[in-house]
Amino acid sequence: MDLHLLIVDDDRRIRELLQKYLVRNGFLVSIAQDAAQAKRLLCGLRFDLIVLDVMMPDQDGLSLTRELRVSIDIPILLLTARSEAEDRISGLEAGADDYLPKPFEPKELLLRIHAILRRVPERIEIESLPKLILLGEASYDVKKGELWQSDEHIRLTGTEAQLMRIFAKRVGRPISRAEIVSEMGRYQGQAQDRAIDVQITRLRRKIEPNPKEPRYLQTVRGLGYMLDSD
Repeated sequence: MDLHLLIVDDDRRIRELLQKYLVRNGFLVSIAQDAAQAKRLLCGLRFDLIVLDVMMPDQDGLSLTRELRVSIDIPILLLTARSEAEDRISGLEAGADDYLPKPFEPKELLLRIHAILRRVPERIEIESLPKLILLGEASYDVKKGELWQSDEHIRLTGTEAQLMRIFAKRVGRPISRAEIVSEMGRYQGQAQDRAIDVQITRLRRKIEPNPKEPRYLQTVRGLGYMLDSD
């Protein structure tokens, strides 16, 4: 099945070049010139991933990401002309799954897209894992990959869903940042370590009674992170 991508960029040349390149690499691709057009397309079509430029007129990419995260969990890859780490971290905090600084090689964009969309089939027998992980008033359905707060379904971004799958396989055991980055198919480096920290912070807001004093998604000093359960 062809995966459907949405390219949002106010630069006509860039969005048409990316559309042609990604179509040649097996994707269905729709394009939008601004946030308003992107939202119209999202109302009527299903997409598997959004490639979104940060610097756009009217509504910028960060603002649009925050707005979309209220109602949808489609993976978002930000394109940014800003190389400063803090600007990129802001994108992750807004709800993006990854970022790519401009200028970039189209092949790198393709690799980033594949890394985000990668859903490695789990080889561990599902019977060997708990069917439900209890996290206070929250619970995680391992088989369905769903997070619930009492009777309310809590939306997870693509990255958050990956993190929960990783932690669910090793409940009660610490996992290092390097292992998390590796399992998520990302590049090693300090920037990715910081990005993982940001994603962990966001995930804690969804499962912890008090995210500032985590009970379930714990930091293990010198080792990494660990998911504990009731």
